[in-house]
Parts: sequence; structure tokens; C-alpha cells
Amino acid sequence: MIMPRAAEKLLLPANPWFIGFSLLLALLVDMVPLGRLAWMPDLLAVVLAFWGVHQPRRVGVLWAFAFGLLIDVHDGAVLGQHALAYSALSFGAISLHRRMAWFSLAGQAVQILPLFVAAHVLTLLVRMAVGGMWPGWDVLLAPFLEAALWPVASALLLAPQRRAPDRDAHRPL
Repeated sequence: MIMPRAAEKLLLPANPWFIGFSLLLALLVDMVPLGRLAWMPDLLAVVLAFWGVHQPRRVGVLWAFAFGLLIDVHDGAVLGQHALAYSALSFGAISLHRRMAWFSLAGQAVQILPLFVAAHVLTLLVRMAVGGMWPGWDVLLAPFLEAALWPVASALLLAPQRRAPDRDAHRPL
């Protein structure tokens, strides 16, 4: 069997503490009071999708739902708006996780882009269904920025797994 190019390098197992730290850090960055603009990428969505693709048994739909509720409470949004979007995004990422290893980082970003678009459309539909205001056409830019952040997230979040388990002069691997 021909192995995918992404599987050429063996990675160490992901540390659960690092996964939790990255999710918590993304949550805190999303909670920074910069004034939420429609075009701003949702960093928590990117990190949830990333771990859904790379560690589907550790970060699943339940974690996405819980983080979505936290964002809803923080933003004062309709309760369940982000929870629904993050859950759908996580489900889609978990569904794609076996296929994503066959693509390069740019190909992975293209594969994950429809999931980001669907998450933003769900959020927008829930907001509009309860009488919210139209955020403007700038909202169409956010999924593309999130897909553009995919290679950066891959480089940063897979870096601890790429290190050697224990360095030994007698063992070259």
C-alpha cells in the first residue's frame, strides 16, 4: 500500500494536557474584548476542527458543544448558537479525519473550508431566525481566513509531536 505523504513522518502521541491547553488558550483569545467584527476568524473553531481531525477520540462533539456554550454565554448570543455551529464543525472534522492525511496542508485547508463556511452559515441562520441584525457581507471573509490559518495551526499544534522521544547517540531514529 502506498502511504500518504503526510504520513511519512511518525508523530509522537499527543499529550492530553497540551490539547487542553491549546483549546483553553484559543478560548481565551476568542474572549479578548477587541470588539467582535464579522470578518474576524474564530480561533476556537480552527483549534476544535484541528483536534477533531488529528485526535478524534480525545476532542469530540461534546467538547465542541461545551466550548460553544461558553462562547455563547460570554458573547451574550442566543444560547446554543455557537454550540450548534461548533458541534456541526466538529462532527464534520471527525468525519473527514481519515481522508485529511492524504492531502498536503493547502489541500487540507481546501477540504476544511466548507466546514468553516457551514459553521458560519449555521451561526448566521440562528442569529437571523431570532431577529438579529445582518452583520454585513464581511462575514463571508471569516471562513476563508480560518482556512488560511489551517497550515499555521498545523505547524504550531503538531510541533510538540514532531520532537524526538528521547535523544540517544546510539539510536538514530
